[in-house]
Parts: sequence; structure tokens; C-alpha cells
Amino acid sequence: MDWKRISERALAGEQIASDEALCCLQARDDELLALLDAAFRVRCHYYGRGVRLHVIRNARSGSCSEDCAYCSQSARAESNAPQYPWQSREEIIAGAREARRMGAFRYCVVSSGRVPSDADIRHICETVRALKTEVPIQVCVSLGLLTPERARQLKNAGVNRYNHNLETSERFFPNICTTHTYADRIATVAAVKAAGLELCCGGLLGLGETPEDRVALAMAVRDARADSIPVNFLDPRPGTPFGHYPRITPAECLRALAMFRFVNPGKEIRAAGGREACLGSLQALALFAANSIFTNGYLTTSGQGYDVDMAMIKSAGFHVAETDYS
Repeated sequence: MDWKRISERALAGEQIASDEALCCLQARDDELLALLDAAFRVRCHYYGRGVRLHVIRNARSGSCSEDCAYCSQSARAESNAPQYPWQSREEIIAGAREARRMGAFRYCVVSSGRVPSDADIRHICETVRALKTEVPIQVCVSLGLLTPERARQLKNAGVNRYNHNLETSERFFPNICTTHTYADRIATVAAVKAAGLELCCGGLLGLGETPEDRVALAMAVRDARADSIPVNFLDPRPGTPFGHYPRITPAECLRALAMFRFVNPGKEIRAAGGREACLGSLQALALFAANSIFTNGYLTTSGQGYDVDMAMIKSAGFHVAETDYS
């Protein structure tokens, strides 16, 4: 495959076909650096060497009714994941201040559960309104399935972006969840875009899906007009049905990030959950395709830490992106 030609076509605005995307995932190991170099040309065109930092806040944890097989907070998990009700407005705002201090571009407030109740929506809307008067930072929330009316309420409260991942392809989705459908997720994604919110929508790799499923996911988030695409890598959680699965290799992660970049050239691509566990010593190479990372941990697992992340970014010749909090 002529990877340089693929990058030129992506930069010219041409859509990469499914078979070409699949070739990225099937690239030989001795082609990997050439593949990443081509992906970097696209990434650099849109984002230079800047890395956007995101900080995630697990504002309500555990006791979820859904049976997502990969999640330690799900109804079917037997895990020691933390369980607690909604954090207070003051706790969430304090987290935003800390995220701002670290130079985060966006603060991501996440709640477990299938759908937010009216009380949940009131709490998050009131919290975001207060947060925006105190901390200059963009806010993303992730609350589960969403109706158009609740999406509009969040938009009116000052929420900038909503996260709702498709997780995998439509074909493979029934293998990872049965308590809601892929169509339910698509409906939420549509509600988010209709309300004028930015859409954060990606997925999780390493669930036993095929390379074709990974391509289908990249195409689906393109069709959904996602503004930000978190690419997560399964770090198997004890007590979940996928707890015994092996982690995917660093090369698989890098090929996937390059493929997502070609399919969604101008979008924010984030090397998200599982970055440290699956990429290990090759994490810095992810930045040649991705332009964003989470720092300071995830929902129920810790990361390598802010200071190590900053050293990694600097040593690889990148820098924390300038922030526009408007």
C-alpha cells in the first residue's frame, strides 16, 4: 500500500474506502513506521504537534443496570469497582479547577447508569452553570442514553460536548451488550447533534471483534459526524466476562489509530483508555496519529500520572496544545 498516497487523498478531502482502511489494520510490522509517518502528515496538517489534554471525572460510580460485558461498573460484573452516588457540585467544580491547572482542554464529567433521571439532569445543569462562572474550561458530559429534550437542556446549561460511544460495529454490538441496542446509541448520537452539542463518539478495541468490525466503527463515527473520537483499548477488568481476554498488541493499537486518522482526518483522535496498559513503552508513537490523550487516570483505573504524561509528550517532540476555552 502506498501510505503517502493515502495521506494525500485524506488531506484532499477524499473519503478512504473500507478496503483501504482494512489494509491499514493489516499492514506488516516493517511497514508500521511508514504507516505512522503517513498518518502524522494528516495529523500535523490539522493539529501540528499539539496534544490536547482531557481530564475525566467519575462523578457517579457503580450500580449500573446495563450489562456491558467489558465494564466493571455493569450489572453483570463481580468487581471491586468503587460505588458512590453523585458527587456534590463543589466536588465536581474542584475537579474542574485541577483540570484547568493541568492545562486540560476539556473536563469530562461521567456518570454511570442507563439514562439520566430528571434529578440527574437538574444536578448536572446546575453544576455546569456554576462551574462555567468559576472555571474557564470546556465541559463534556457522559450520562448514558439521551432524549432530544434532555440534550437541549444540557446545551442550554452550557455543556459543550456530549460523549456517547458506539463501542464497536453494529454487527458485533450484541456480543457486548443486551440491555440496550446499537440503535439506542445511534438515537442518542443523533439527539446530541440535533441539539447543537459537539459529539464525542468512539469505541473500544480488543473485545474479540474482527478487523472489519474496527473499520465499520471508524466509518460509523464518521457518518455520525463525531467531533472527537476516543479510541479505547481493552484493559481487561477482573470480574467481567472479558476479564480473561488478552490485551491487544502495541502494533495493533498503532495501526488502528492510523486507520481512524485516515478515515476521520480532521477530527480529534484520542488515544484513550488502556493507552498505558496496551501501548506500554510505545505510547509516544500514538501521538503521531492521535492528537489527544486523557491524563491523570480514567473511570475506575489510574493512569501513569500527569508528570509522566508531560514528560512523554515533551520527549517525543510534542507540546500541550494551546487552549481556547470559549
